[in-house]
Amino acid sequence: MGHEPNHELRRIPPVNELLELPSVLRQAQKWPREAVVDLLRLYIDELRQKVLAGLVQVPDDRTDWDVRLGEFFANWERDLHLRPAINGTGVIIHTNLGRSPLAPLAQAAVSRIAATYSNLEYDLEAGERGSRYSHVEELLTQVTGAEAGLVVNNNAAAVMLVLDTLAKDGEAIVSRGELVEIGGSFRIPEVMKRSGAILREVGTTNKTHLRDYAEAITPETKVILKVHTSNFRIQGFTAGVDRTDLARLAHERGLLLIEDLGSGVLIDLSAYGLPAEPTVQQSIKAGVDIVTFSGDKLLGGPQAGIIVGKGELIRRIKQNQLTRALRIDKMTLAALEATLKLYLAPSLALQEIPTLRMLTEPLEVVEARAQRLAAAIRQTCGEDAVIEVVDDLSEAGGGSLPGTIIPSKAVSLALPWIQPLYLERWLRQQRPPLIARLSQERLLISARTIFDAEIPVIAGLLSKSREVSK
Repeated sequence: MGHEPNHELRRIPPVNELLELPSVLRQAQKWPREAVVDLLRLYIDELRQKVLAGLVQVPDDRTDWDVRLGEFFANWERDLHLRPAINGTGVIIHTNLGRSPLAPLAQAAVSRIAATYSNLEYDLEAGERGSRYSHVEELLTQVTGAEAGLVVNNNAAAVMLVLDTLAKDGEAIVSRGELVEIGGSFRIPEVMKRSGAILREVGTTNKTHLRDYAEAITPETKVILKVHTSNFRIQGFTAGVDRTDLARLAHERGLLLIEDLGSGVLIDLSAYGLPAEPTVQQSIKAGVDIVTFSGDKLLGGPQAGIIVGKGELIRRIKQNQLTRALRIDKMTLAALEATLKLYLAPSLALQEIPTLRMLTEPLEVVEARAQRLAAAIRQTCGEDAVIEVVDDLSEAGGGSLPGTIIPSKAVSLALPWIQPLYLERWLRQQRPPLIARLSQERLLISARTIFDAEIPVIAGLLSKSREVSK
């Protein structure tokens, strides 16, 4: 490196000198002096380690120090481990990439509530403590037709809480074909076991009849649990029981019918060429006593487990001591309230909620976005880049609409200065990272799962790839 490490270390100025640099003085106007000093010491500690490892030299002069510290402060502010990413995969509800992006209204609601105090648990009318659930309960009843509602931190928690309240130490009858496993190896039987409910399997993997449920009812039975297989399909020689018939059987025998819908769709998507999924409203209308579903899948909101149903049952669930352990915070409530409000005007929800828009967007709209992306890449990368708009396929993802393939468009590119495999890896490491796919020696960027505002960002990232060694 040109100098011995110990000699290099002696060239590091004291902190009080660094505090006089313009880049540091700018930080001192934003943050307390003690915080700036702590960050300077952090920088110096990291610099010492790199110098001793022979990786860098100490900055040469005051100007060099000023530039380096300016970059350090800028990176420190933005370089959080959890960061935004560009989803070029074509998977719409991508679990690994955070599932559903929020609608602009929900984003604004989170920002507004996170920045200050709020009436989270304060009744402004009465001037006393209130309930955090009141902010979304009325909307839930309006949108779903249920008598009451409650929200916890995810749908597995919702199922466990419902069973712990309504079926603990009693039997819950479930069809064998509905004992699903969700992401991360979490399984319905294990969730039931944790709730204290005793699983009673009926039927076979591919066929369950109403008589199977009827014959399984004993004095120990408390509920019938119907689980919508939202993350897989059984086709062929199959049979299931309609929720209306199950509700009638349960109520005739003095039992409750609980349905876990999983993805929890609130709009019939079959009108847009997608498979018909049971809506929450249909379940409530069919006589289901309690329905649980996710907030961050087909609903298109934040991660949440939503419970709707009969008022008296929701009241009992709210009083369960587990409810506090599973409750959601103010930012989730803000995002969920704003998302649910959009459902009061379904056409607005389809346009404003990104997940719904991506699922239902006409192919010609996706193709137009792909053409804009291709044009932007050509402009920044030059004519030697091989760029085409090609046919592609998207999927819902997130354990929703299994097996459903959505026609789409993608930009296929090959850049002569960098191999596709290396380009894909390099793009994952940028700010923001771009997650794309490889296919037949080309990089594919799906136009269905990117936003218009990301087009110049993608083009800019790809232009920077020229600087990377081949």
